[in-house]
Amino acid sequence: MQGSYPVNAKQVGLAGALVAFLASPAGAQTLTVEKARAIMTPFYEALNRTPEKDVVKLLEQATSSDWMSCGGNDTCVPREKFIGGFKSRGAALPDLKWEIKEVLIAGDRIIVRGEASGTPSGAFLGIAASGKSFKIMSIDIHTIEDGKIKRSYHLEDWAGAMRQLSGGT
Repeated sequence: MQGSYPVNAKQVGLAGALVAFLASPAGAQTLTVEKARAIMTPFYEALNRTPEKDVVKLLEQATSSDWMSCGGNDTCVPREKFIGGFKSRGAALPDLKWEIKEVLIAGDRIIVRGEASGTPSGAFLGIAASGKSFKIMSIDIHTIEDGKIKRSYHLEDWAGAMRQLSGGT
């Protein structure tokens, strides 16, 4: 048979699956640490020294309009509520700093190991201001969709902050 070629169905099936994967949102969104940091920079910038920043603009730049911030498996708040709460926290912690220590990528998720530090200017977490500072670890898992943060799960060691602020170890 001139002009015909033998076809291996298994190879055609694998090639088709690969093309379908690469055309899918999961395949199209290959995150690198560099891309992840570019996506996350406005988000963490919004968390730093909030009285000096346009928190709304930075969070809107980094997150989707339906972004949810989850402090527990079923304890999530929408972007507008997060912004309102974070503005008030910024007033209590004018020198608040969130530092990205490590970034890991898992599919469409960015995992950030971070560190938060600050010195409360008034009562914070039920503890009167004393001039003492805290430094705690945080773990954030952000789901990315269309280059923006769609959902964030976060844990912070606020019990550790309370110990540090109250003079414990």
